[in-house]
Amino acid sequence: MDQAINFDSDLIQRYNVQGPRYTSYPTALQFGEFSPGELRKAIVDSPLRDRDLSLYVHLPFCATLCYYCACNKIVTRKREPAVEYLELLNRELDLVAPLFEGRQVSQLHWGGGTPTFLDDEQIAALMGRIREHFSFRNDSQGEFSIEVDPRTVDADRITNLRAVGFNRLSMGIQDFAPAVQKAVNRIQSYEDTRDVIEAAGLCGFRSISVDLIYGLPFQSYESFKITLDQIVSLKPDRISIYNYAHLPDRFPPQKRILVTDLPEPAEKLRILELCIEYLTASGYVYIGMDHFALPDDELAIAQRDGTLQRNFQGYSTFSDCDLIALGITGISHIGNSYSQNSKELDAYRNHLLAGQLPVEKGATIDEDDQVRKQVIKELICNFTLEFKKLEERFSIDFEKYFAEELLLLQPMEDDGLVILNTDSITVTATGRLFIRNICMAFDRYMRQAALEKRFSKAI
Repeated sequence: MDQAINFDSDLIQRYNVQGPRYTSYPTALQFGEFSPGELRKAIVDSPLRDRDLSLYVHLPFCATLCYYCACNKIVTRKREPAVEYLELLNRELDLVAPLFEGRQVSQLHWGGGTPTFLDDEQIAALMGRIREHFSFRNDSQGEFSIEVDPRTVDADRITNLRAVGFNRLSMGIQDFAPAVQKAVNRIQSYEDTRDVIEAAGLCGFRSISVDLIYGLPFQSYESFKITLDQIVSLKPDRISIYNYAHLPDRFPPQKRILVTDLPEPAEKLRILELCIEYLTASGYVYIGMDHFALPDDELAIAQRDGTLQRNFQGYSTFSDCDLIALGITGISHIGNSYSQNSKELDAYRNHLLAGQLPVEKGATIDEDDQVRKQVIKELICNFTLEFKKLEERFSIDFEKYFAEELLLLQPMEDDGLVILNTDSITVTATGRLFIRNICMAFDRYMRQAALEKRFSKAI
């Protein structure tokens, strides 16, 4: 695949509307009432029931509040809430695991919050409980990752994480500039981060991922270039650079960030262009949707092979499989359904103490959703879509089925974002930055304009 990316600031300003990131389709905004009984039926009926599983564990605790954060978290320095939460996770494991008896886990991810809020003994105990309930692929076959906060771990803790079975590691950095860190209440030194990454490499972690955010207060082209210099010197396998979405009405911690301290739109675009040019010049492959990877990373290889996937954790190398999510707010994707656990700890607790699966919301993916879901997946992972594959899989005539959508894409073709052929759609080098906009053309729910205010900007 040609990895060239063309940056056009005029087009970016014109297309920079709000829209989904498409870690699912339909998105969570379309979720409605969904019962534990419907989840059990979805498990039995899943067309993927003979395949391996992906398992996500949500650990919501953080010792300090990062003002930009939009995650579901519980900020506390007390340790007692984590003890109770782990007991509730054990109850959920007891209820969920028997429903998947005989199936192996090939992908595991612990997210949050800050999973390393837990101490080493708690981490080992929870991993042990999960392994009691589920059979795992061996270390060379499976992908077992954990998000760490470099402020909560040292070389010894990293070694312990590897010893309990994690082989991939991800961490947030956001920016190394002191003024930016102070403004968002996340003080994290380059040296501490470097030490964690070096320790992970020495003890055998297969992949290291880091997250950055552009658009934070006091950022500039010059300051962010220094951060990029430092990041590239550490040579992580994957780098994600997210656009900060200032939505204080939805995420109250962001009220502590002053709009007047944010970079001007033109400066923010300069930073985005810098990221793209700097990282690709440094040897990273642009995967899509803010993600970069080294050419020999499994993510880049999967994209070249046409096997790249996308789920709630972002891009993935694993083929379609059922995803089980444990913990508050966790979203499972089982067969043709999504189901979300209670977002509030009290409700989550009450369900489990009553011996019930803590499911509160969800959606059944109808036939039209399945077609559109596949279209969006092909575009967002491969930047190309061949009509014949969709026509054979879903027994449709693509041009008739998507006649309206192809008309919506016509202005994008005029702007050089896509090439519309009689048998395919190809996203151009210019269009790769606009992949969310292109996918939105196939999203029937986005035509309800009121929903747009719930999403971040597309670019």
